[in-house]
Amino acid sequence: MAEQLLLVPAQQIVETLGSLAANEIALLWGLEDELQSLTDTVSTIKDLLLDAEEKNAAGDPAVRRWLGRLEDAMYDADDLLDAVSTEALRREILTRDNKAKQVRIFFSKSNQLLYRLKMAPKIKAIRKKLDAIDADRQRFHLNVRPVETRVGGNRGNTHYFVRAEEVIGRDDDKKAVIHRLLDSNVEDNVSILPIVAIGGLGKTTLAQLIFNDDQIHKHFQLQMWVCVSAPFHVKNIVENILEAATKKKPEPAEMNTLVAKLKEEIDGKKYLLVLDDVWNEDHGKWSELKVVLMGGASGSRILMTARSEIVARISGTIQSYFLKGLKEDESWSLLKQLAFEKGQEPEETSSIVTVGREILKKCSGVPLAIRTIGSILRFKNSVAEWSSFKEKELSKIPQNATDIIPTLKLSYDHLPSHLKHCFAYCSLFPKDYEFDKSKLIQLWIAQGFVKSCDD
Repeated sequence: MAEQLLLVPAQQIVETLGSLAANEIALLWGLEDELQSLTDTVSTIKDLLLDAEEKNAAGDPAVRRWLGRLEDAMYDADDLLDAVSTEALRREILTRDNKAKQVRIFFSKSNQLLYRLKMAPKIKAIRKKLDAIDADRQRFHLNVRPVETRVGGNRGNTHYFVRAEEVIGRDDDKKAVIHRLLDSNVEDNVSILPIVAIGGLGKTTLAQLIFNDDQIHKHFQLQMWVCVSAPFHVKNIVENILEAATKKKPEPAEMNTLVAKLKEEIDGKKYLLVLDDVWNEDHGKWSELKVVLMGGASGSRILMTARSEIVARISGTIQSYFLKGLKEDESWSLLKQLAFEKGQEPEETSSIVTVGREILKKCSGVPLAIRTIGSILRFKNSVAEWSSFKEKELSKIPQNATDIIPTLKLSYDHLPSHLKHCFAYCSLFPKDYEFDKSKLIQLWIAQGFVKSCDD
């Protein structure tokens, strides 16, 4: 991934070079020619990076090696320019402070010459390295590409809201699960129903539809939604359930106190608790949590979503509901909703529809994969572009119905480079980390990934 994230560093280098070249200190040092040559080389390479990234994403090993060499050279250049900028700033401050004696020392001809003799060879060496890299790109037929501005999104912590009219092909699943949840023949006081499926198949969406259904609202006195994920910390989950029950964040407290508070909220009430995205395979941890939740009135239900059958067997008391992929017509309805303006496709006999239905075969009825590909195709308006996508990009994805990661990577490959930096930066945080939007933006600004509004 690192080789694909060079556009922002390249842009930062060009901006730094422009600032230095305009500084009269560079003229005094006699470095203006070297800095201008370096600016020209980096600017030329920067304009080729989008094409290089696309060829790298397509699996060209020669381009990957070329990008690796470029990455090393770029960061060497960035380090060197930091040193030059720091020295320029130091001397500018001394000039402003009118420390005449120090200024005479720093700006004496001998001092200027020594600094030029020290820095000029280093700048020249970086420029030659980048010139060689630039010359090599001729072998890869890289072309200047305009910077794209479209944006994408990624899944964060789940919640219970969903627009039912935008969900396709889950009506029968919704009815079947609700029937099990409301079944009065279930003997357990609090029964647990797992929805099981691979990632991206729509477990969370189905749970959202059920959670917001009118029958559910009328049947249960209390409804709670908690995203679990990993790691499975019982105390944290209890805190989240308590927050969902009371609609306010609980004060920090010991486990016994939290459990007592939660029991007060659920005892005697028929409740529905959704535990979304459960990964825990430790029977002991699940038993510890289950004891806490057994105080609800008869008929209370826990609906959980999981990818693993092992997780379902450990925790479930009602037979698991195994969610399947969308049918062919349902898949096409979802794809055209994303790929065409207002969801209106051309005439059914058109070639683009034929290509689109062929593309769908690669998605195996997985809604998240269909949405990802549909969002990409929305920016491709001709049969030729759709066919090219199918033959050049989609054909390289492994045909594996249980793994949608290669398909989802397509959405990353189609992000503008500056957004790839922002996206990749988020991988430094643990799974299900709760971001503060303003703080994250400030971190992006500090890294130079985005510009402050004041700039």
